[in-house]
Amino acid sequence: MRTSCFAIASFLAIFFIPFSWATSYEDFVNCLEDNSHPSYPTSSIIYTRDNPYYSSVLQTYIRNLRFNETTTPKPLLIITALHASHIQASIVCAKQHHLQMKIRSGGHDYEGISYWSENPFFVLDLFNLRAINVSIETESAWVQTGATLGEVYYRIAEKSKTHGFPAGVCPTVGVGGHFSGGGYGNMMRKYGLSVDNIVDAEVIDVNGRILNREAMGEDLFWAINGGGASSFVVLLSYKIKLVQVPAKVTVFNVARTLEQNATDLVYRWQHVADKLHDDIFIRLILKVINDSSSGQKTIQATFFTLFLGDSNQLLSLMDHSFPELGLTKSDCIEMSWLESVVYYTSFPIGTPVNALLSRVPQVLTHLKRKSDYLKKPIPKKGLESIFKKMLELEAPQLTFNPYGGKMARISPFAKPFPHRKGNICKIQYATNWNEDGVEAAKHYVELTRELYDYMTPYVSKSPRESFWNYRDLDLGINHNNGEVQSYAQGAAYGIKYFKAANFNRLVMIKTKVDPTNFFRNEQSIPLLPSFRKK
Repeated sequence: MRTSCFAIASFLAIFFIPFSWATSYEDFVNCLEDNSHPSYPTSSIIYTRDNPYYSSVLQTYIRNLRFNETTTPKPLLIITALHASHIQASIVCAKQHHLQMKIRSGGHDYEGISYWSENPFFVLDLFNLRAINVSIETESAWVQTGATLGEVYYRIAEKSKTHGFPAGVCPTVGVGGHFSGGGYGNMMRKYGLSVDNIVDAEVIDVNGRILNREAMGEDLFWAINGGGASSFVVLLSYKIKLVQVPAKVTVFNVARTLEQNATDLVYRWQHVADKLHDDIFIRLILKVINDSSSGQKTIQATFFTLFLGDSNQLLSLMDHSFPELGLTKSDCIEMSWLESVVYYTSFPIGTPVNALLSRVPQVLTHLKRKSDYLKKPIPKKGLESIFKKMLELEAPQLTFNPYGGKMARISPFAKPFPHRKGNICKIQYATNWNEDGVEAAKHYVELTRELYDYMTPYVSKSPRESFWNYRDLDLGINHNNGEVQSYAQGAAYGIKYFKAANFNRLVMIKTKVDPTNFFRNEQSIPLLPSFRKK
């Protein structure tokens, strides 16, 4: 499948406010007012459960309907910050009143961690903080955390048709979570991840201080460039380094079924995708379809591509490196880089590029995602077995995102993201469904887990690696219920996301900058137990 974005449309039930919270609500609101800048009162940014706009504010940035059920825990209130002092006040008052603070920038975290919790909590929503200041002279831009990727791409292209930025292909994803977790897209073989192209940042730490890269130090700056900022600070903005793109790029979307030699093509793709010219990114998507001629279920393999150059160059390179695909001139479409972003988002060809400014996702669905890394090509017999399993399960799809290129030339320790040299690709497991309810969710989640389990012999081992931005609570949950327990729980998923060396460095940084574990969630970086301050 192409990368999808998710919107909200169902009614959100309101739970009763716990008595202990009701008795301190007025104190909490007064605390927010007392600690905010006098020129920026908090009365217009606080949405409590009795506010008529509470539900719509909460729902607007929920991107997974699986966490919009009546059974989903809801925040006690939502703070839609307009100014840094609102964030500073939120931190001060959350500490005083012992409330968990969830930080949301775009709401695309796959497990909904930014807007639900089993503990009493409120949401600090940063969607209002979305300024983008582009400087072509310095080939850089300051981007606030609440901006979306589509807005970033559009504002860059306003200033230059030959500049872009390597990040995701879903335009409604928020900058804060995407960049701080790594940020990958279809230019990563040429330019690396988003975090490989970030040069500065502004954050607010647990003590309410506004810090840039120099003030926060290189350790914390390292941590928030791939380790997830929400474990350490509230992110305000990133300074990104723009990259060069040609005036014209080329895209193609070629699909083949099993009856059209898909097995051989998928097998061959594994041997060449990470070794192609750095300007070529060929995503491979596997899904179950009904064959139009036979009416029977089959596997469709789609080769979805961005090439940073014209079609003649692409055809020459493909004829040399991947002739088996049989790419023809008619398969190729030339367009501007910004138009290719629209194309990759599954908009119809000819859609105006200002569609990227919409903050409303195209698709409304429930979903489950998981991830893996492929180190060695899967044998043909293995592929045939996997295809048989997919035909049995029907719903889950697989997307293979190729590595190599610059991804293989960057040290695994340069950023918290460690998955560099030695990976053919990252695999995403994707299951979407439209039925509401816990039972439907359980059914489709189990289908996804069954395919994930079936893939075990073919993917990375010791640890079985996963991608932080594809958050997956199946890997473990941190209940933040004690020093030793929290560390052990954090290591269960942290080593899979970051591998041991980077995880341990993140733990040391967390212990130093947030020794009371204020910034915490279901998969946050834990403290080192022996250093925890009471």
